[in-house]
Amino acid sequence: MVLKDSHLLLGVTGGIAAYKSVELLRLLKKAGANVHVAMTLAALQFVGKATFEVLSENQVLTDLWKDTQSSVTHIDIATSVDAALVAPATANFIGKLACGIADDALLTTMLAVTSPIMICPSMNTDMYQNIRVQRNLDILEQDGIHIIDPDAGVLACKTVGTGRLPEPWFLLDRLCAVMAPKDLLGKKVLITAGPTLEAIDPVRYISNHSSGKMGYAIARAAEKRGANVTLVSGPVSLNPPVGVDCIRVESCDEMGRAVFSHLEAADIIIKVAAVADYRPVDTRVLKIKKSIDSKALTLPMTENMDILKQVGKLKTEDQFLVGFAAETNDLERHALIKMKKKNLDMIAANIVGADDSGFKTDTNKVKLFLKDGSSKDIPLMDKEKVAHILLDTIIEQTG
Repeated sequence: MVLKDSHLLLGVTGGIAAYKSVELLRLLKKAGANVHVAMTLAALQFVGKATFEVLSENQVLTDLWKDTQSSVTHIDIATSVDAALVAPATANFIGKLACGIADDALLTTMLAVTSPIMICPSMNTDMYQNIRVQRNLDILEQDGIHIIDPDAGVLACKTVGTGRLPEPWFLLDRLCAVMAPKDLLGKKVLITAGPTLEAIDPVRYISNHSSGKMGYAIARAAEKRGANVTLVSGPVSLNPPVGVDCIRVESCDEMGRAVFSHLEAADIIIKVAAVADYRPVDTRVLKIKKSIDSKALTLPMTENMDILKQVGKLKTEDQFLVGFAAETNDLERHALIKMKKKNLDMIAANIVGADDSGFKTDTNKVKLFLKDGSSKDIPLMDKEKVAHILLDTIIEQTG
C-alpha cells in the first residue's frame, strides 16, 4: 500500500549482484511505484542501461552531463522521491557516501535526497568485514540511513560467508517497512494464525481449512508499522514474516500455552487462528486399522479450551482484544454474540466458502464490529490491505 503511486530512486552500483536490481525494479513497478534509476559507470559493466529504462519507463541517470534534461535534473529527482534505495551498494559507494563525496551522478543525487534512504551492501566477505567498511556503515546508520544486512552463502568469488545481496522480495519488504508510518512503534502485538491439529493417531488428525494468510498479513503489517510482533502459528505452508517472532504450534493446548505466556506483555491481541473446538478423547499410540467387521467408526470427542474466551476474562483495561468470526450464515448475529460472550473490543467477521474470500484465498471481505456498537464494512480486497485497515481501526479506538 505504501508503494502505490510513490516516487522512488533506485541506485545501482558496480557489483555482480546488480542483476538482482532488475527483478527488484520489476517488483517496485508491480507494486505501483514510479521509479527513477541512477547507475554508476561500473554498474553498466554488469547490467545494461536499456534494461532499466524499459522496465522503469524513465530515463536512467548515469552521467550528470549527458543524461539530464537540465542542469538540475538530479536535484529534481532527489527532492521529489518518497524514498531512495541503493542495491547493490559497493564498498566504494558506501565509503564515498559516508564521507559526503559526490563525484558521480548517483552520489551527487543521493546527497540531495531528504526522504528515507535504504542501503543494501553487497561485496566479498573480507571486504564487508573490513573495519573501514564497517566504520562507514556505522556512520551512515548514525546519520539515520537504513542499512540492510547482507545474506551469507556462496559468493560469486567462491568465498563462503556474509556479503550476498538479499533476494528482491526481501528488499521490497524492507523498503515497505522503511516507508510505512510508525504508528504502532513501541506497541507489543500478539497474533494467532492458522489452524490447529488435534491428533487422532500418529497419522490422522482433526483440523480445518485455515491457511493462515490473514493472520500472517496482519503480522507483516503490524511489524512494518513499528510494532513488536509475536505470531503464534498453527501448521501452515507460509514463511514467517520478516522481523516477527514466530512461535510454531500444532494443537489447541500448545497454542493456548504460547498465548498465555505472552499475554501479560501484549498491548494488542488479535486472535485470527481457527482453533479446533473439539479433540479426540484419546489419542491412539498406534495407527487405527480399518476394521473388516465394521464399516462405521465412532470417535469420542471432548471440548477444547476456548483460548479467546479465557483471554477475554484475563485481559486488562489497557489491552485491546480482537477476535475473528468465520461464519457460513447470519454473519452479524453470530459475530455480535461472540463479541459479547468473549468480552472482545472488536470482532472481524466474514463469510467463508466463497471462491474469493475466507480460507485459502489471497483476498477477503470483512465486516468489523466494535464494542461501542459501530461497524465498518471492508469490501473485497487483498488481505494485506484488509490487515492495514484493521490496524487503522485499532489505532483509532486505542488513541
